Amino acid sequence: MFDFRQRLETGLHLLGTEISPASVDHLAIYFAELKKWSRNINLIAKSAGDEQIVEKHFLDSLTLLPLLGGAGSHLLDIGTGAGFPALVCKAACPELAVTLVEPREKRVSFLGHMVRTLGLKEVQILSCRVEDETQLPSTAVFSHITARAVTEIGPLLQMVERFAPSGPQLVCMKGPRWREEINAAAEILNRSSFRLDRVVECALPFSGAERRIVIFAAREQLKHNEHNEKI
Repeated sequence: MFDFRQRLETGLHLLGTEISPASVDHLAIYFAELKKWSRNINLIAKSAGDEQIVEKHFLDSLTLLPLLGGAGSHLLDIGTGAGFPALVCKAACPELAVTLVEPREKRVSFLGHMVRTLGLKEVQILSCRVEDETQLPSTAVFSHITARAVTEIGPLLQMVERFAPSGPQLVCMKGPRWREEINAAAEILNRSSFRLDRVVECALPFSGAERRIVIFAAREQLKHNEHNEKI
């Protein structure tokens, strides 16, 4: 019988990330519910085995944890699907606030079920697209924004441009082709309120698949940080 907890904890150890036993329990429940709902709803690839689900969805999502901070952080996840990465990070780090944007109603139903099942607070689920100004106004304030598998870097920068004034970091989860996406987005970057800040390299613990977390910071926030450093 597959031991989710052991596989997750081994993977986290290899990544150098620690979470509490209670968070591991939450994620074990998440895994079980994901598999149950996936029998009837297209949440993840039908061909994905248990070990693949742990690594490609749960552990991959948790590579963001060291970059998000805890209390006071608010992550906007665009096109979250079944909650990857934001809801997984929330289950592992309860003090993190998250806003989940997902236009597909069946996935929204699953997200609501998981929030209720795990008793999570400070989770907002929006059944819309990121462009919806009514549900997701430009004045909304986030510390971080991500979108795991929605689009390439250039179009994503355009999607989130209206949130730049509040100074969020845009956290892009990419594979080895990230440089190609940066190059393709050169013109958009020149006009954007965001600027490339840094790239964090990592690899998934069992397959060794390369990951690059490409982080953009709002230009005004970078100026503010530089000013504070001089003081």
